[in-house]
Amino acid sequence: MKLHCSDADIYVPDGRPLDQALGRVTHLAIGAHPDDLEVMAHGAIAYCIDHADTCAFGGVVVTDGAGSARTGAYAQNTDEEMKAIRREEQRAAAKLGQYAVQLQLGHPSGAVKSARAGAVVEQDLERIFAATTPAEVVLHNPLDKHDTHVGVFWRVLAVLRQIPPGRQPQRVLGAEVWRSLEWLLPEDKVPLDDAAHPDLRRQLIGLFDSQIAGGKRYDEATEGRRAANATFNDAHTVDTTDRLTWAMDLTPLVRDPHASVEDFVAAKIERLRTDVLGRLDRVR
Repeated sequence: MKLHCSDADIYVPDGRPLDQALGRVTHLAIGAHPDDLEVMAHGAIAYCIDHADTCAFGGVVVTDGAGSARTGAYAQNTDEEMKAIRREEQRAAAKLGQYAVQLQLGHPSGAVKSARAGAVVEQDLERIFAATTPAEVVLHNPLDKHDTHVGVFWRVLAVLRQIPPGRQPQRVLGAEVWRSLEWLLPEDKVPLDDAAHPDLRRQLIGLFDSQIAGGKRYDEATEGRRAANATFNDAHTVDTTDRLTWAMDLTPLVRDPHASVEDFVAAKIERLRTDVLGRLDRVR
C-alpha cells in the first residue's frame, strides 16, 4: 500500500501478508493521535479478541503525534524523537491488543484541519477503505473540542460518503475523547461497553508512557470517565456494566451525503436545551 508520508508505518503484528491482514478487518478505528484508538475503541478491540474466528480489529492513526505536551523524562525530546517514540508505543499496543493491522499515516496535524490541505489524507484513507470492508467504524465525533480530532472526523466522513452504498460500513460511531458525551439525551448516544478484559484495557493505555510520564494522566482519566459513565448512566436502575464509553451514531451522515453536519449537531444540542428547560419548569 502506497501512503503519502515517507515515515508512514504499516505494522501487521502476526506477520501475515498485508492484503490478508487488511481483508480480515471487521472493526476499524481511526484516530488522530497515538493512544486515541485505545481511549475510544476498547470495546471493539475486546470484542474482536473474543470473536477471533470471525472478527479482527484494525487501527489507523492519522497524524504523527509530534506536538504532544511533555515534561519529566520526555521534557527534552524533540518533535522528531517524540514521533519515533509514539510510533513504537502504538505498535506495542497493536501487538498487545492483537490488532490485525496498525497503520500510522504520519501526517502533520495541520494536514487534517482543512479540506484543501487534507486532500492527501483523504487519498490515504481511500486506499485503506478500498482494501478493507469493515462492518463497524469508530472515529472521533463532531462535538470533540480538539481541532485535530474534528479535522480527522471531516476527512473520514468525506471518504466514507464516497464509498458505494453496498460497501459502506453497517455502523459508523463517533466516540468521546476530548469532550465527554454523557450530556447527550439517551436517544442520541450509543453505549460502548468497555468492561471486558479489564487488565488489557489498563495495559493498553499504560503503554503510552510518553504521554503519561510526559505529563498527561490519560490512564487514570480514561478509566475514571468510563467508570463514571457506567454509574451515572441512569439514576433509576442498577448498573449493568462497570465501564462505558459514550458514542454517537454517525451512520445517517454517511448514508446521506447531503446531510448537514451542522444541523445534525445543532439538533442534539437543541434537544438538550429543551430537556433542561422543561425539567426546570416541571419541578419548579
